[in-house]
Amino acid sequence: MYARSKSGLSSDNIKFDRKHENDFRITSDRPYYILRPETVETFYILHHLTKDPIYREWGWEIFQSIECFCRTDAAYGSLADVNLPGDGPEDRMESFFLAETLKYFYLLFNPDNELDLLNKHVFNTEAHPIRTFPDLEKQQNGRRQCTNTQSNC
Repeated sequence: MYARSKSGLSSDNIKFDRKHENDFRITSDRPYYILRPETVETFYILHHLTKDPIYREWGWEIFQSIECFCRTDAAYGSLADVNLPGDGPEDRMESFFLAETLKYFYLLFNPDNELDLLNKHVFNTEAHPIRTFPDLEKQQNGRRQCTNTQSNC
């Protein structure tokens, strides 16, 4: 979807269609791109689990398209139509772009992050990593118990 549009970004809605030459088409009612995080989140999780570099490559291609077609002098803006990138970005940036999309790009490209999605962490709906309860319990059980009521243990 991303690689087949003129901007390298995907619209909010596509329709799979066997009759269409590319198996899908961008629907005319929602051809816009509003800087959503879900694809980059998926690439991050897949890369984290498989270590396959293709997910970083695809993420990099999307990042470059955002830089090329969505960056403004002050921030980033949505595209009204992914196949008309020459129209430039709109004067509108959703808050989730900074809070989630860029965070997932950072995690995707950061080889040293210590998140463990299978054993220790989950993401909430706003892309904040949270430790799982079993991990917290292990940490609590490993701490020494303070018996002195006068000290700050």
